[in-house]
Amino acid sequence: MAAARVLLLLSGRPESVSFAQSVCGLLGAGSGLGPWPTHCGLKRGQLVLSDKPFPGASARLPLQRPPFCPFAALDQQPRAPGVELPPNGRGVDLGVAVILQSSDQTVLLTRRTSTLKVSPNLWVPPGGHVEPDEELLDGGLRELWEESGLQLPQGQFSWVPLGLWESAYPPKLSWGLPKYHHIVLYLLVISQESQQQLQAQIQPNAGEVSAFMWLGPDIAAAVAATEDGTETPKHLPQDLPSSVPAVELAENGGAQPLALPTSTLLRTTPATADRRERVSSGTKFALTLWLQHLGSGAHLDPGPAREEQSVDLPPHLPTRGIWKAECLIPSPAHLRDTQNIHNLYYE
Repeated sequence: MAAARVLLLLSGRPESVSFAQSVCGLLGAGSGLGPWPTHCGLKRGQLVLSDKPFPGASARLPLQRPPFCPFAALDQQPRAPGVELPPNGRGVDLGVAVILQSSDQTVLLTRRTSTLKVSPNLWVPPGGHVEPDEELLDGGLRELWEESGLQLPQGQFSWVPLGLWESAYPPKLSWGLPKYHHIVLYLLVISQESQQQLQAQIQPNAGEVSAFMWLGPDIAAAVAATEDGTETPKHLPQDLPSSVPAVELAENGGAQPLALPTSTLLRTTPATADRRERVSSGTKFALTLWLQHLGSGAHLDPGPAREEQSVDLPPHLPTRGIWKAECLIPSPAHLRDTQNIHNLYYE
């Protein structure tokens, strides 16, 4: 049996969490909306969490779940006879996602392909599973490279953990019983290179990524304000642009500019299963934390001027013809199996 990836310090010693248990609930979340300050430490590919300080804890981070978290709902209601969740021996998995910030204060989001079985068409930051014995930063940078082709030179970036997200898929009980349960650590990685410099290096993995875009603080604040589980978005500015520039990968392997309707990014999680593109709930939480890290939210100096409503295509992405993502270093075959990759944590 694989070692537990997420452990809780509930009575002085680390204990594994079963698949059906709410991590937030076990840490004392109750019926509140959160987030909840949580002490955490990583050792040998395991995340240890506690509501109190403990030896070896490396950070105190906000832990959050969506208001419709199915594991919280299952804690509050008896399970019907014959309804089965994954076996009790299966625990909670560990994921990591990278909020990559350019030197001119934009962050990278990618759209998952429509062919993925789990969370298709979601806009998310690059991320995935943390491998056994893998450091969190190493896992995040590996996932960033696998999905976007970006390799950040040592000494040209800084990083800080932002927060933790309890994720389920399907994301709501009205979609069906959950089949995946993750704790996702969002890492903010701040590059010394500009959006334009990073854009020129992007080589997306077409098996996982169908489009990508860069969000500035103003749009990110509007997206984060559309809180899932609420009837209407809060504090949306009236002067939002009608569209956001992005780059879309065509079915023939080409790439083309995309004017993505801003309304697409403001959608919330529907009550029933839906494959329409939107920004995941966890990503909205991460964008909120990013804006808090910036200090003054969406009113920061935007840095060097950028052309409005346009995104230059990377020079290695043809606008027509056949194109395949080529990575800079070899990747194990199982990491490119699009039927098994990243069926994880994005909700």
